[in-house]
Amino acid sequence: LKFADSSKISEKAIKRGFNQLGTLGSGNHYLEVQINHASGIFNNEIAKKIGIHSDKQVLIMTHCGSRGVGHQIASDYLKSFEEAMKKYNITIPDRELSCAPFNSNEGQDYYKAMACAANMAYANRQVITHRIREAFKRTFKKSPESMGMELIMDNTHNLARKFKYKENNKIKEVLVHLKGATRSLGPDSEYNLPLYKKTGSMIVIGGSMETGSYLFSGTKKAEEETFATTAHGA
Repeated sequence: LKFADSSKISEKAIKRGFNQLGTLGSGNHYLEVQINHASGIFNNEIAKKIGIHSDKQVLIMTHCGSRGVGHQIASDYLKSFEEAMKKYNITIPDRELSCAPFNSNEGQDYYKAMACAANMAYANRQVITHRIREAFKRTFKKSPESMGMELIMDNTHNLARKFKYKENNKIKEVLVHLKGATRSLGPDSEYNLPLYKKTGSMIVIGGSMETGSYLFSGTKKAEEETFATTAHGA
C-alpha cells in the first residue's frame, strides 16, 4: 500500500516484525495442503482463469497477517486515541473502540501506520510462499516452476479501505472497516488488479477443523449491498 509511512510506527513494532517475518503465528492462522475435487468446482470458467483446472490438483492455502506488528501498532494508537477523543469530544462504550476523526492528524497517522502493517503482512506471506516452494523442491526433487507452483491470489482482511459507494444515485467515498471481513469486488471494479477484472476479486474462505476450504469470487451485488465485503473464514 503506497500510502504507508514507517515514520508513523514505533521502534518496538518494527523490532517485533523483524523477529516474526516468515512465521504463521497462532489463533486461526493456518497453512493447509489441499486436494481439489472436480465435484467442488462450481464455476469452471472462473476456475480455469485462475489456474484451477483438474481433479486431484494440489493447492496450498495459508492464512496469516502482520503478526505482532499490527498488534503493536494497534496498542500504540489506542493510547494515542485516548487523548484524541478528549480533544475531539468523542465518547465510546468500550476502550477497544478508541478512535479519531479520519481526516484529523491522529486519524491520518494511524491510517498510514495501518498500511505499514498491511505491507508487513504481504511480505510475511511472500516469505512463507518462498519457504513452501523450497520445501516442495526438497521433497520432490523438482523445481517449483516445473511443478506449476504459482501464486493464484493474495488478499487482505482486517483493514480499513476506501470505497466509492453509490447511494440515491450519488457516489460517496466511504471508509469500510474490514474487521473479520475481506473485500468482495465484482468483475470490472476499479479496485481490482487486471486478472481479477475478468473474475471478480478472489476470496479465501478457510474451513474449520476437518471441513473443506473454499475460494470464492467477488460480485457486483456485494458492492451494492455490503460495501463490497464478505466473510474471511469459517
